[in-house]
Amino acid sequence: MGVRIRQAGERDREAVVRLLDEAFMHDPVSSWVFPDEAHRRRVHGVFLGVFLDIVLAEGRVDLIEDGTAAALWLPVPAEAPEEEDDIPARMREIADPDNERAELIGRLTGAVHPQGRAHEYLLLIGVSPDRQGEGLGTALLAPALERCDREGLPAYLEASSARSCHLYQRMGFAFTDRTIRLPDGPQMWPMWREPGARGNESVGQDAGRTPAP
Repeated sequence: MGVRIRQAGERDREAVVRLLDEAFMHDPVSSWVFPDEAHRRRVHGVFLGVFLDIVLAEGRVDLIEDGTAAALWLPVPAEAPEEEDDIPARMREIADPDNERAELIGRLTGAVHPQGRAHEYLLLIGVSPDRQGEGLGTALLAPALERCDREGLPAYLEASSARSCHLYQRMGFAFTDRTIRLPDGPQMWPMWREPGARGNESVGQDAGRTPAP
């Protein structure tokens, strides 16, 4: 599928936040973090904006030129950070201070994140709801994974549904030995891709969460 992809910058922030907000509004993990839909609609975009700001500062946002899909990539070094990660607390403080789940989701995903090897972390990938099923996910991810292959870098993500797990497997991702079970909520599947890994089919659609707020 021929699409044009560019790297997003600060000027694209609001458009990308809107895209992610729409793409993940009914995602199982977003629904767990913000169970009340009316409240979710008020704070969800702010919550995802925290992720986006981190990636704009430290990583890369690949954006399909017409704004219908975006992938947020964060480079992770082999060495573990010396200081405790304050991002989960920041997510809660900025988006929803009275909601402990807004912090817990970051703590739980961080606890199982692989260490010891530098890799690319697919934090989020979202496709506009009215364009899902058109192959935009494959078109957006394929060049990034090819870059990982050239540079000899693994890739990592957390899938938020069984369906997305199967889609990522087709692009060479494999399950790790740990899952994330949200208290009284859905399960998440950490997945790892070695450089050069090949799946047997292409990903056809949809948003994938990596990690899943």
